[in-house]
Parts: sequence; structure tokens; C-alpha cells
Amino acid sequence: MATNLQIDDELIQKAVKLGGHKTKKDAVSKALIEYIQHLEQQKIVSMLGTVEYDPKYDYKEQRRRS
Repeated sequence: MATNLQIDDELIQKAVKLGGHKTKKDAVSKALIEYIQHLEQQKIVSMLGTVEYDPKYDYKEQRRRS
């Protein structure tokens, strides 16, 4: 899908150079991938402390049974 974006030329050139990318498209694609990964990680981190667990559960016992 073709998309036209107005991106600060200085910013994109810096990203291309620092990232060692061959093209602007490569730099933008990499940035989007990392942004999505960051958001997914934030979602997982926000779940910390929300999962209930059984304090009597013995994971070491489960390992011995396997």
C-alpha cells in the first residue's frame, strides 16, 4: 500500500544513517516494528499483578512428576 508522509528530512536522514539502513523505507519500517513491539511489551507489563495464583502451588513438585 503506497503511503505519502511528510517526515522531517533531517530526522529521517539521521535515522537512516544511525540505523545503517539503505533506504528511508527501511528506516521507517524498522521504527514501526520497534514501536509495535514496545506497545505489546507495555500491554504485557500492565498485566503484572493482575493474574491470580495459588500460593500453595509447588512448581518444583510438578517438575519431578514429568
